[in-house]
Amino acid sequence: MPINKRKIQEINAGSMADIAFLLLIFFLVATTMNVDTGLVRILPPMPDPNVKQADTDVKERNLLLVFVSGSGNIMAGGQTMDIHLLKDKAKEFILNPFDDENLPEKVNTEIDMPDGSKWVYPVSQGIISLQNTRETSYKVYIMVQNELTRAFNEVRDELAMSKFGEKFAKLEEEQKKVIVKAVPLKISEAEPRKILKK
Repeated sequence: MPINKRKIQEINAGSMADIAFLLLIFFLVATTMNVDTGLVRILPPMPDPNVKQADTDVKERNLLLVFVSGSGNIMAGGQTMDIHLLKDKAKEFILNPFDDENLPEKVNTEIDMPDGSKWVYPVSQGIISLQNTRETSYKVYIMVQNELTRAFNEVRDELAMSKFGEKFAKLEEEQKKVIVKAVPLKISEAEPRKILKK
């Protein structure tokens, strides 16, 4: 019986690893990843535990309470409102354009200008206090934060345009400091409430 002397050729599998690696790279580059949303905030340094912190009294007219319930309902200044109206409510609170007795008082503050001169501007004493429950969704919380921050940004833009002829983002650093002193970002965040269900 004759023996088949031809050998079966082996399949070269060396390039398979290269192909698998290229496919992996392709899918990593082509796939979109979920990006966590967040807020850029510079937090104040932790207070010294050995030093007693003084309580700060705030007049009722200088405080706008914004409450976000677990179901996503928003209450600002004692009124239930849609999130799209929150920015305008916050802007009215910050500016108090008609010197309403129910809105924040203003204090004439002397601000140093970049050219060495002084500028007196009525700085609002208003503070927006944001509160929520532990059941409040993160998405709604971020949306409310964005609307409140947008209100401050729009007020800063308007003031920057009237004072320097440019929007806040395009100002030089010294000019930005002037606007920040005139319109400080005052959003206080309270610890989430625990609502007891009966």
